[in-house]
Amino acid sequence: MNKKKKKKTVKWTVKVNIISLIVFFVAWQLISMANEKYLWFNAKFLPSPSEVWLTAVEHVQDGTLLPNIAISVQRILLGFGIGTGLAILFGCFFVNIPFIEAWLSPIFNLFGAIPPFALLPLIIIWFGIGESSKVGLIAYSTFMSMLPYIVDGLKNTSPVLIRAASSLGASKMQIFTRVMIPNALPNLFVGMKIALAMTFGALMVAEMLGASKGLGFMIINARQWFRVNDMFLSIIIIGLLYELFFYILTFFEKLLFKWKTDVSSAIEK
Repeated sequence: MNKKKKKKTVKWTVKVNIISLIVFFVAWQLISMANEKYLWFNAKFLPSPSEVWLTAVEHVQDGTLLPNIAISVQRILLGFGIGTGLAILFGCFFVNIPFIEAWLSPIFNLFGAIPPFALLPLIIIWFGIGESSKVGLIAYSTFMSMLPYIVDGLKNTSPVLIRAASSLGASKMQIFTRVMIPNALPNLFVGMKIALAMTFGALMVAEMLGASKGLGFMIINARQWFRVNDMFLSIIIIGLLYELFFYILTFFEKLLFKWKTDVSSAIEK
């Protein structure tokens, strides 16, 4: 696929993505309006997007929305960054030092079967309800989700590439840094995308059970006061933030791996 076709495909994909979101919100608006007219169920249970928007404007004006979004984004960035860094570090240790993998793999496999959210009560008992417990849970969720992808990417480096580098006089460190790590980068981005969903889930659980700020706290607070509009507002913002982070990862993935040929390109050829 030439560059012009690639650009057209990217633009077409972006347009379709935007249109799909617009269609979703329009359909939601129409269903909400029809429900208000025909009263299929209590209209308060399904506010329209326009009502949610007005609620957002009110919270921006009273200064409560933006700080809650900011603290949630801060927790996501810290936890996701720490978890990603630890996953890369342990993945490198596992591949280069089999002794460490032999000792730690059974332990990680043991905890890997336990949902991270089940550990939150213990984390709160040990570390309190401060930022460390929230960021720690997010980092743990990211780490456990990403580690297998990083190890798999490093271990599945083609032996042909390793032998070729060795024949050219590359040392073990050079083979690892210049052959194995670049080979594992696509797996790293796949792991980051999958871990992102777990990261947002951990954020919501942490903020719902032990926080006084954040989007998760807004949902719990809205439930206590039966503010359905606030619930929908928080949920939509969480979804939009996830979309934003996902597209940022996708952008950098495409930027770094321009050499990769997708399925559509292969079919056209």
